[in-house]
Amino acid sequence: MSHEAYTQGLERNQANYTPLSPLSFLRKAALLHPQRVALIHGPRRLTWGEEYRRCRQLASALQRWGVGRGDTVAAMLPNTPAMFELHYGPAMLGAVLNTLNTRLDAPTIAFMLDYAEAKVLLVDREFAPVIAQALKLCRQPPRVVDVDDAEVTAGDFVGEIEYEAFIAGGDAALEMALPDDEWDAISLNYTSGTTGDPKGVVYHHRGAYLNAVANIIDWSMPPHPVYLWTLPMFHCNGWCFPWTMAAVAGTQVCLRRFEPRHVLELMREHRVTHYCGAPIVHSALVAAPEEWKHGISGVHAQVAGAAPPAAVIEGMERMGFHITHVYGLTETYGPASLCQQKEEWSALDIQARADLNSRQGVACLLQEDMQVLDPQTLQPVPWDGQTIGEIMFRGNITMKGYLKNPDATARAFEGGWFHTGDLAVVDPDGYVKIRDRSKDVIISGGENISSIEVEDALCRHPAVMAAAVVARPDEKWGETPCAFIELKAGSEPLPADALQQYCRTHLAGFKVPRAFVFGELPRTSTGKVQKFLLRERARDLSGS
Repeated sequence: MSHEAYTQGLERNQANYTPLSPLSFLRKAALLHPQRVALIHGPRRLTWGEEYRRCRQLASALQRWGVGRGDTVAAMLPNTPAMFELHYGPAMLGAVLNTLNTRLDAPTIAFMLDYAEAKVLLVDREFAPVIAQALKLCRQPPRVVDVDDAEVTAGDFVGEIEYEAFIAGGDAALEMALPDDEWDAISLNYTSGTTGDPKGVVYHHRGAYLNAVANIIDWSMPPHPVYLWTLPMFHCNGWCFPWTMAAVAGTQVCLRRFEPRHVLELMREHRVTHYCGAPIVHSALVAAPEEWKHGISGVHAQVAGAAPPAAVIEGMERMGFHITHVYGLTETYGPASLCQQKEEWSALDIQARADLNSRQGVACLLQEDMQVLDPQTLQPVPWDGQTIGEIMFRGNITMKGYLKNPDATARAFEGGWFHTGDLAVVDPDGYVKIRDRSKDVIISGGENISSIEVEDALCRHPAVMAAAVVARPDEKWGETPCAFIELKAGSEPLPADALQQYCRTHLAGFKVPRAFVFGELPRTSTGKVQKFLLRERARDLSGS
């Protein structure tokens, strides 16, 4: 039988084809669970029925301001109901949400707003001062809506209308429309831009839908979980969990900022079942006083943002938390791989399990593939745990590309793979383990040193909260490791020579740091250590 027999008269139509979009999750949550609580913010409670109405009002209000398909709506907001609603309202019009990092400076914000040609900007009062400066720098400033959150008592208004009044003027009867094409853009997320202007990563409806579902499958999430927003929603759209939580009709507990005691109180009060965060989030909870943790157990946690020290995973297990290590980048909608735990690991001791769980693992179910390839030949490296290659992804949970930057997009997708820049090996069981970012490898006397390996050893010291290791210029060796150490609260000062001796019992001699600097590590708002700043400090230490 010919191929045409399976195509003629069997065309795609409205009855048998619907573009994939996470918008459909919201409508179903409201239809099936209209009275179930969707959001908790302090004393405020909003149900799924109310959220569906409010998101349609938001879409209508934006439409009346001239927002339509392909327009950009920006947000400078913490994890509040308005931020959640923005993951639906603009998309109902075919518009694109650009969530801005709340720690950025005014010139960077102005660049992002201009580059995305933002038409509307929503601003929390806490960030009004920096936004006011940014708007003065914009070539074409967007119209501004103020969000007056009850938990903020200071800060001027910089917009022309407050958010609640703005959406009250919208029509809740607006009919939510799915995109004509699931390849349409749904959101824009900027990369960090530490070595130049940040690049705008564009997500599509299809990828957002699939990653939202992948979160449920890969994490074995049950119906109606209680999710605590420790992860910023501006970071990779909260790893797509604003859409995931509608799919499972769960309850979300909002959190403006991370503070260990408050987080643990919320976990106990609302019986939180799931949360996500960078290693520093989990480290802070592990280091918290035991009395703060009373009555909390069985919580499921995802860790990503940087390779977590095995000591962090071990500490979470001792607390009775179920930790899942995931890995990804802005360009892969956040996590696109996970360290899928195997039954036979349960027979191992806790340190051995932590070592296995600290790996980046395998591709998520709905991400087509993740491989460690030779960056020159694009051939897979052997599964020997030794041969280093570059982690590369391909599949539906990969960005459309970089906004207005075809050259960078072409380089990122060269050879039909997305090139991450992360260097890794593949263990004999097929699990990937990162050795370093290509720019973070320390080359000392011709030998490659993994900064992650050294950091992992340092974090096993009982007094160390976090460690970051970078290259320090050295006349003899070219580079040597320099360790920046953040001690646990209440710890006694730690002599550098004692820590150096500790390292010698865990590392080869050439890998032991020659210099130690104690103090708080500089981090981004998503918890990643800003190693470029530490490299500068290390160069100053060497007198270069």
